[in-house]
Amino acid sequence: MKLVAGLAVLWLWVAEALENCPSACKCSQKSSTEKTEVNCQKRGLQSIPAKLPLDSWILKMGENFLQDLPGSLLSSVPKIESVKLERNSIKSIHPQAFAGAQRLMLLNLQGNRISKIPVKGFKDLLNLRFLMLGQNQIANLKPNMFIGMRNLSELDLPLNALTALPPNAFKPLIALKVLDLSLNRIQRISPKAFVGLEELLFLNMDNNKLKSIQAGTFGPLTGLEMLVLDNNLLSTLTVSTLEGLSNLQELYVRKNEIESLPADVFLHTPKLTHVGLSGNRLHAIDGNMLANMQGLKEVFLHDNPWKCDCSINSLVHYLAQTKTNHSPRQRLRCASPEEFRDRAIQELKSEELSCKA
Repeated sequence: MKLVAGLAVLWLWVAEALENCPSACKCSQKSSTEKTEVNCQKRGLQSIPAKLPLDSWILKMGENFLQDLPGSLLSSVPKIESVKLERNSIKSIHPQAFAGAQRLMLLNLQGNRISKIPVKGFKDLLNLRFLMLGQNQIANLKPNMFIGMRNLSELDLPLNALTALPPNAFKPLIALKVLDLSLNRIQRISPKAFVGLEELLFLNMDNNKLKSIQAGTFGPLTGLEMLVLDNNLLSTLTVSTLEGLSNLQELYVRKNEIESLPADVFLHTPKLTHVGLSGNRLHAIDGNMLANMQGLKEVFLHDNPWKCDCSINSLVHYLAQTKTNHSPRQRLRCASPEEFRDRAIQELKSEELSCKA
């Protein structure tokens, strides 16, 4: 009898929760968790429904017609953990929009028209782990923008209009592990832009407009394991550029404009296992430098204008001896001189290579 009574009470509780579901939405509930998922996706809504089930923990509002987020947006759902507002037309966010949403762990604002984040606009999101702001129109970052977000693990900002990273831009984000800044227009990075990000593991700056990076810029990133700088305009990469990255394992600087690398460029990155240098303007590289990288597993050197003369002698020797994968092998070819054009570098013999006076 007790079991039957208990099930009856639970059924009534679930029924009541579902009865409070907004008419335009669909609500579902797992009785074991006593939490309600509210799905209002693609419903043509212009605002978040005023009345939501009190026990709502997931709110899906993607692909509607929301234009602004008013104050105390989630005050009626104190247990909310995930809010998905992607692909709306949101332009403005009230400074108190997320007041009281202290249990929120995921906030997806991707694909809107947001150009500004209010000062301390996220300060109540103490437990937020994932913040998606990609495909918006954000042009500036300010140090106080992320105040209070001490537990944020992943920040996604690709496809915005950023042109610079100011000092202390991410300083409050002491637990951040992943930072995606790809597909922006970033030209300048303050040497203090990454202060506070000692826990960061992955930094993606693919497809920006970087021509140079000041010495020590990556210094605060002592825990970084993967750095992506592909598709920029970098003409140099020096030992000071990589200073402080003692835990770096993967470095990708593909499709830039690098013409040469100093022999000590990887002095501060002893744990590198993967290096991508393809698609640059390299004519030669010191094979001894690569040979001294004991943990190197894979290096990408193809699609460079290699000059096959005595300057690549050490590279030819390295390729003949190493077990490191230099893929794709078939695309590692000479660009000059004419007699070696399009010849596979790994097939060359040292005695063939000379430098004419």
